[in-house]
Amino acid sequence: MPHAKLTIDIPERTWIGDISADHPEVLFQVVASIPGEGTGIGLVRLVSTDPLPIITDIQTRDDVEDLELLWKHDDEALLQIQTANPLPLLPVWRAGVPLKMPFDIQDGEATWEVTTSTRRLSSLRDHLDDLGFRFSIEYVREIGASQADQLLTNRQQEVLMAAVEAGYYLAPRESTLGDVAETLGVANATCSDVLHRAEGHIIHWFVEEHMNA
Repeated sequence: MPHAKLTIDIPERTWIGDISADHPEVLFQVVASIPGEGTGIGLVRLVSTDPLPIITDIQTRDDVEDLELLWKHDDEALLQIQTANPLPLLPVWRAGVPLKMPFDIQDGEATWEVTTSTRRLSSLRDHLDDLGFRFSIEYVREIGASQADQLLTNRQQEVLMAAVEAGYYLAPRESTLGDVAETLGVANATCSDVLHRAEGHIIHWFVEEHMNA
């Protein structure tokens, strides 16, 4: 069963798309939601140096039917919002894919994590395309995958293993970056970029493991 992380460009014709783009420094965290075809209700945590002007902007939107301020403290507020345009969540609702909550929206972009079947993940992509959403898939991982699979993409693993087998990481080195790139049939710049990303993931993992030990 795949677990995927996606970055979604929220359409500008929605309240959350417009307002988050107008205030890129503000974090909107969707704590819970009930989407539907004609309406949607959500609990939204708002983080801003001054939430009140943002709340006022939301209230003036034609597609916001109801807004309740549940609590406010310093730079945070919790809102319950009912919208007549639940477009941002229609793709997951139509595909029958549950989103991991909470998820963040900032500067017009949402970060989604989903765990579902391959069929439903494919359906989610189709609905995103059909509704005109721009999106990118950060990763797709199988539940129960090995630690290497969780850290690196298949391509990153392939390039890293090729470098190891070629002796690129030995001291002294037995091959150059150009040698590894030639083995893989890719440009030096491409090989360097993939290796750099793989090394970065491994270093960050090591640091986090060491700090949490």
